[in-house]
Amino acid sequence: FWLKSGCLAVQLASLNFALAPIFQAPSLSLQAHNIIMAEEDTKVTETQETKDEVMADATEEKTEEKVEEKAEGDEETKEEEKEEEVKEEEDKATKKEAEKPKEQELDAPEDSRPKVDPASVEVNTNDATLNSLPTAENKILMTMTDGGLQNFLSGIRSTTGIKSGRYMFEVKIVETLGGHGNSGDRKNPKNLLRIGLSVEGSSVLVGDGTVDNFCYDTEGFFIFGKTKKKISARIYRENTLAMLVNLDPSSPVANTISLFKNGHRICSPQAIPEQLLGKTLFPTITYKCMSVQVNFGPTPLMKLPFTCRMLADAASEDVEMSAAAKARTSTCEVVFPIGLPDTGYFDWVDQFLADNPHYVEVSDRKIIEWAVKSGVWQPKGPGSLDKPDMKFGFGGQEDETAVRLIKQLASVSKRNLVIPELKANLIQGDRAKALNHFSASHFNTRACVFFGEPSSSFKEKLMEKLLSAKKAKAAEEKKKEDAKKKAAEEAKKKAALKKGAKKEGEEKDEEMKDAEEEKKEEEEPVIELTEEEKALKCTPSQIADISEATLGKSYASFSLPGKDEGFGKIEYVWKSEEEAEKILKDWIFGKKLIQRVDDLAVGEGFKEAYSAWRKQLGEWKKLANEWKDPEKRKAMLAKRKEAKKKEAEEKGDEAKEEEEEAPADVEEIDVFAVSDVTDIGGGRPLFADFAYEDWALLQIRYELHLLLTNFKKDLNDPDRPGFAEKDLAFYYNKYFK
Repeated sequence: FWLKSGCLAVQLASLNFALAPIFQAPSLSLQAHNIIMAEEDTKVTETQETKDEVMADATEEKTEEKVEEKAEGDEETKEEEKEEEVKEEEDKATKKEAEKPKEQELDAPEDSRPKVDPASVEVNTNDATLNSLPTAENKILMTMTDGGLQNFLSGIRSTTGIKSGRYMFEVKIVETLGGHGNSGDRKNPKNLLRIGLSVEGSSVLVGDGTVDNFCYDTEGFFIFGKTKKKISARIYRENTLAMLVNLDPSSPVANTISLFKNGHRICSPQAIPEQLLGKTLFPTITYKCMSVQVNFGPTPLMKLPFTCRMLADAASEDVEMSAAAKARTSTCEVVFPIGLPDTGYFDWVDQFLADNPHYVEVSDRKIIEWAVKSGVWQPKGPGSLDKPDMKFGFGGQEDETAVRLIKQLASVSKRNLVIPELKANLIQGDRAKALNHFSASHFNTRACVFFGEPSSSFKEKLMEKLLSAKKAKAAEEKKKEDAKKKAAEEAKKKAALKKGAKKEGEEKDEEMKDAEEEKKEEEEPVIELTEEEKALKCTPSQIADISEATLGKSYASFSLPGKDEGFGKIEYVWKSEEEAEKILKDWIFGKKLIQRVDDLAVGEGFKEAYSAWRKQLGEWKKLANEWKDPEKRKAMLAKRKEAKKKEAEEKGDEAKEEEEEAPADVEEIDVFAVSDVTDIGGGRPLFADFAYEDWALLQIRYELHLLLTNFKKDLNDPDRPGFAEKDLAFYYNKYFK
């Protein structure tokens, strides 16, 4: 009723309002009146629509109220469920927090013992890879970024090692660079950081698969030897990593290492490998395609949840200075080993480096080893120990550039170096080039010549090396055999279970027999070197020291270093200078008798003689064919008769009527007494009856004659009048193909 009354009142009010102007202005025109009426009709329509809308709204409000009441009930139910879920999660988190072990590392106590000089605790530039470039007072580690060298790992060890106590050091990735790997490849990532510990004298590339180092890496792994254990998520730049080394026997987590990121622990303490317990452990940083900040203290970049002294704040008796750091001098030595191929050259180099670990070998074989440890594809092409295949697959000229850059870095470093270039060190011109690379004032150069019978100490170490390798091989074979036996036993047990249990007595008898057999097998055989192995002068290898092709081109130029070449010192290790000269001369002479000359140049004399021979051979074959043809033979004999008559007239002799000559008996003739092979009597040529095989034998015989005579002439070496039979095919192809 209220809605209807309200609508009616609105209509009446609108009507009064519309009619008022008409009564007030009767002079309005009919047109104006019509307009006003139209407007009133529109207003009435709008009023009706308003009425309908109000009624519709009222209905919707009632419906919405019901829906809202239902929705409110559902929402209350959902909210209650959510509250229960949140409560459950909170309970789980509380329970998990309660279960989470508390930090076992405690605050460091006061220590009044004498401490190390903080300035002496730093990275050791004498104990690093050549591409590790410390800067900013050795606080920032950089690397080479071009020429393929950015794909090689860089490594550096600290001057100070930890032998007791609990200390920490920090590393922070400052920047990352482009590289050869894949940023998503965990086996060979583009950017990589390894923070670890190693023993002195070992590789500075921690995580290389050896058992004298262990580390964490930014891929989230703990690495020791050939084992990897996932301990955290991947770590990116701008994060400060702290490694805590706990060698304190009173600590509940003694003999462990821990890793912290930005002051927070990211993994549980990891046990130090048993093989390395009791040894001095040196902080070692290995990195690729990045710049790294290193902090040994005494103030940390990021504080830990507990107080811990840094390495630069360590007690003197808890740490040890490395021998490489103590050996720092203003001058360095470059050693050039000089020896003959296949006489233990690289064994001598290995022994020298073992006795002098502060020397660094710069050679192609070490670059290959470095590349493989860096995850670079290993070349498998042909090569030798002296010059292996150096194609790493970087593309373009980066393979050669990487090798060149490494050798360039060696020439400007202040390091003790060994340059084992077998062929180059035996040639005077190459020695001069190498000496020119190390002409800086801080380098002293020394040539070590070892020719002839090895020294007794060298032999002893070589025998130890060979015996160790033989034992390792035997142990590996035994391991494989044991695995096969174990698999066979398990298969036997399974088969027995299928057939059913045997009688107890039979089983006991079999067990006793098996035990006796196992006891016999457990007695390991004594592994010793055979007499043949004891007579060896070098480690056997399937790869030659120098390739045959290279040796053939260069061995004649081998020489001993002279005093005028520029070496600071020339040392003869095994034999005296006079004995070494004789050994080299005899060795070269022996090689001349068996070694082929790959770069032999064929002379013009041979070319002229061979051309004349081919022409002569063609004429002989033509003559033989004419002799076999009756018509041509008749004409040939008439021509021969006319020629003889003319010759007689020229001599002034009267021409006599000659009787027809009987043909010569080929079987009775002495071929070496024949003066004219084209006429052995009656106009018959010596080769009248030659078949294909005869011509082939004649040709090869004369070609060998030309080969031998011209080889001697072209080589012009009195020590080599000929060559070995094994090289006949090579020289034949050089001259006749």
